[in-house]
Amino acid sequence: MRLLFSALALCAAILGHAADKDYPLVDAQEVRARGGLPNFFQKAQTTGAELKIGYLGGSITAQNGWRVQTLAHFKKAYPQSTFTEINAAIGGTGSDLGVFRVQQDVLSKGPDLLFVEFAVNDGGTDPQRIIRCMEGIVRQTWKANPKTDICFVYTLTEALSPPMLEGKLQRSASAMEKVAEFYGIPTITLGMEVARLAKAGKLVWKAPLPQTDADKAALGDKFVFARDGVHPHDSTGQVLYTQAIVRSLPALAIANNTPTPHVSNLALDPANFERAMLVPITAAKLSDGLLPADMKTADYAKAWANRLPAMVRLTQPGQSIEFKFKGTHCAVYDVVGPAGGKVAVTLDGGKPFVVQRIDAYCTYARLSNFVVGTGLPEGVHTVRLELLADPIDKAAVLAKNKNQIDKPERFAPLHFFPGALLILGELVP
Repeated sequence: MRLLFSALALCAAILGHAADKDYPLVDAQEVRARGGLPNFFQKAQTTGAELKIGYLGGSITAQNGWRVQTLAHFKKAYPQSTFTEINAAIGGTGSDLGVFRVQQDVLSKGPDLLFVEFAVNDGGTDPQRIIRCMEGIVRQTWKANPKTDICFVYTLTEALSPPMLEGKLQRSASAMEKVAEFYGIPTITLGMEVARLAKAGKLVWKAPLPQTDADKAALGDKFVFARDGVHPHDSTGQVLYTQAIVRSLPALAIANNTPTPHVSNLALDPANFERAMLVPITAAKLSDGLLPADMKTADYAKAWANRLPAMVRLTQPGQSIEFKFKGTHCAVYDVVGPAGGKVAVTLDGGKPFVVQRIDAYCTYARLSNFVVGTGLPEGVHTVRLELLADPIDKAAVLAKNKNQIDKPERFAPLHFFPGALLILGELVP
């Protein structure tokens, strides 16, 4: 899977840092055990047990880093049991997408333990929205299986580090702590050692790994964290993350020695996203001539067959998708990329607005989504999506990130590749 810290996520991180002073930040602490992981540890100690660990997060989790390394640790620590992973990490996405896809990508596979990592990609998201999305993930998980244990983990970037250097969690993690405290969910701050090294002047946030003896000598006693200040090197920064989890596990094991189902009767925020649904696009009304996506060979689809198996492609101007939903929020889950075009979105018969399905990072196809409407009055809403013929200066779009068109034929089409609807409510006939 390609790693992505999108322009949107990067801007969000910067905006989040700027707004930290306006939000009460929680003291940084490597582990808050709370209710621990009682069901997971009891099962792990059972000879012959088969355990599944879910990893829901962004590109930092998608790397072959702390996810892979912690799975290896569990296998070594509990050789009498069998461990498999549920890799539900998608680069450049936050809890606002995670809450809609957690059922399909994780819960349907029956996890015993779920790690949730969105503190970086939620960096500039409104704290109350973070709370509603993270609470939705928790409530959906325990509704699916009350014995599934959950742990929030907080990663770090150079842009989000200033509060951590002062002993405080960044704004996104501070918001997540409210959900964790309310539901007794353990949390692990993976960046404590990273912040300590940075404050001591011994951390290089952004650099390639030293390759030669001369490189190592020039580095001295400093530690290279990441290639870009965001995605830790698997052999350095990611190891610090893994070590933080391993150090924290004993506290999570003794916090609660009584395995018990988790309950979630009362809600922290009644407007949380527990009702979030991912509905295949094929459940909507599709105009004639729409083609199923080529999930096996097409560049725009083959990497995402497991995420959007019902993807279709709109290739002719005027082709459309129509549907009704009852609820308060709707978005479209699709793929953006070189072949992306423009789509007119009409909500409840109002004035259409246009969304463009290619951005400055689209030298390849990746998962994305766009909001049709949010904070809507509870009730039935109508939506129409129509592919437009409007041209796009794709060279100018790519140039914003210093990218270029490599093969003109890849960028010539003006298509739309939706795969699902993200609804807070339900689809109606």
